[in-house]
Amino acid sequence: MRTLRVAPSLLLVAALAGGMQALPARAAAALPAPYGDLVQVKAKQLDAVYLLPGADFRGYTKLLIDPVQVSFRKDWTKQANRSRGVSRRIDEQDAQQIAQAARSGFEAIFTAAFKAKGYEVQTAPGPDVLRLSPAIANLYINAPEPTGPGVSRTYTVEAGEATLVLEARDSDTGAVLGLAIDKRTTRGSGFATVTTSASNRAEFEDLFRSWANICVKGFEQLKAASPVSGSKSGKKP
Repeated sequence: MRTLRVAPSLLLVAALAGGMQALPARAAAALPAPYGDLVQVKAKQLDAVYLLPGADFRGYTKLLIDPVQVSFRKDWTKQANRSRGVSRRIDEQDAQQIAQAARSGFEAIFTAAFKAKGYEVQTAPGPDVLRLSPAIANLYINAPEPTGPGVSRTYTVEAGEATLVLEARDSDTGAVLGLAIDKRTTRGSGFATVTTSASNRAEFEDLFRSWANICVKGFEQLKAASPVSGSKSGKKP
């Protein structure tokens, strides 16, 4: 029986936003169901990577990429509004606009990175289709809007930080094959500069591009390292 997935696990994203946001680099963390069968493997470029033992990625030549979920760090708006006047406070509408910009920006960059390596992106499950469910959790923007008339300039060293959560499943069966988690700060100039919406966007796009390239390279390494024999994990032999 085919099990379809329309979004990455809300449970894991919620756990990251709550009790796992301080996940130390390359440290093991207790995973909620349905990730209990995954085991942590060594990862050079990401904080934590978990794989299903014996998973065979060689048969996946196409991808199905779910819409990106974006969630802010707890109390982000409250902290962002502490030094703002009433007229410049961040409200729910502002937060939604920022989340949508992050969502569309990451989706475009992530998809383009795989297409550049020759992978087809599909809109439906299939026997050779790997389902990727990305999420940006604990998004924190230091200065979430540009300065305006009558408002003091804001100086920051970097735009902010976020955590990537990427889930990989067999698109036909829904079987979880892998999970990656990585928390990063954007690359600033190294010294305090005036922050604008354009500078924020550029820094986060650089971060998204770095994640996308790492994920593409990681997928190719998984295909090369998959078992020589045996059927694809998540499917009956």
